[in-house]
Amino acid sequence: MLVRDAMTTVVLTIGPAHTLRQAAELMSARRVGAAVVLDPDTYGLGILTERDILDAVGAGLSPDLETAQRHTTTDVVFAAPQWTLEDAAAAMVRGGFRHLIVLEGNSPVGIVSVRDIVRCWVPAALETATIN
Repeated sequence: MLVRDAMTTVVLTIGPAHTLRQAAELMSARRVGAAVVLDPDTYGLGILTERDILDAVGAGLSPDLETAQRHTTTDVVFAAPQWTLEDAAAAMVRGGFRHLIVLEGNSPVGIVSVRDIVRCWVPAALETATIN
């Protein structure tokens, strides 16, 4: 199975000036665990995850004052739609993260998460177990 088969195509894109509260509200409303942070003036594409927001709030920082830019990961590992789910899972394990931005050309076309991969693998595993 390929990344294109598992990825979420609803890509929440925010700017670097969004506060962490604004990012959290948008992520919650769209029921996603990560947002692509687009800043064409500096680093291009980055990712802000629920973990980034949790870490900031847990450290006592104000979600109303802290901006996405200060908590965005900019050294992002990108996936391609034609990667296998095994390739994506291996990249996540190597990097210690749970989301990959999926790029086609230079444009984000989706995000694949550990949950997306598990959702695809579990039915296949259950089917195999039933056959054996």
